[in-house]
Amino acid sequence: MIELFRQEVPEIEQGLLEIKSCARDSGSRAKIAVLSHDKRVDPIGTCVGVRGTRVNAVTNELAGERVDIVLWSEDPAQFVIGALAPANVSSIVVDEEKHAMDVVVDEENLAIAIGRGGQNVRLASDLTGWKINIMDAAESAQKQAEETDTIRALFMEKLDVDQEIADILFAEGFTSLEEVAYVPLQEMLEIESFDEDTVNELRSRAKDALLTMEIAREENALEVSQDLRDLEGLTPELIAKLAEASVNTRDDLADLAVDELTDITGQSADEAKTLIMKAREHWFTSAAAVSQE
Repeated sequence: MIELFRQEVPEIEQGLLEIKSCARDSGSRAKIAVLSHDKRVDPIGTCVGVRGTRVNAVTNELAGERVDIVLWSEDPAQFVIGALAPANVSSIVVDEEKHAMDVVVDEENLAIAIGRGGQNVRLASDLTGWKINIMDAAESAQKQAEETDTIRALFMEKLDVDQEIADILFAEGFTSLEEVAYVPLQEMLEIESFDEDTVNELRSRAKDALLTMEIAREENALEVSQDLRDLEGLTPELIAKLAEASVNTRDDLADLAVDELTDITGQSADEAKTLIMKAREHWFTSAAAVSQE
């Protein structure tokens, strides 16, 4: 499809436009992300052509495959918002660690954002490289409440503080032990409810808790079997996350559902599916060997 656009849109060959990424559901629908290297050139309008002539020519070559043209942006959130068109996004929360975004839409846009059979959100995810979670306002509020409870419980347990202290930390924007331990001291001293002794004690407890957790992670990693360590596609970071979730063998990984693995690792659904199928390969090899006997 990219080559077809190169043929129909001379501005691409001239270097005025660039196709940054492409995602397809062959024979049905596709999305391409385009960027203009010349402020005078409208990337979307140029690819669409007068009365849609250029994009229609590509569609005809692909047996009627519908093509959405998306403006590429270096801002991941803006890129995802554009990729989900024609749905209108109400708000978006970016989780850099899990490489995921929670996208909130109103009821009228929920079905549009997801698409038939999940097609729209799946293509948007493939196009942008981000895991995209579509939800309505009620689901978003519930998730935020659950996350608040989780952070509060973390602070109460690991810092050994009461709910009042935990709530103050959360209200001041602290969401992790790392932030409590290592943000500039002055930031915590600006919290009206805390004096210097309290701040120093909280930072000390946070650092101790992080050290204890790191030791536990290293001990968990020692329990990971060699066959899992040797699995193609597993990085040390992924192995550590699996170990924390007590996924220590190839069979443990193979038994997981896709959504379970994405929750553990923060990968996209396609990445998780590929990894699970790779972990299951030895099952089919063993079964084939038995059948031959």
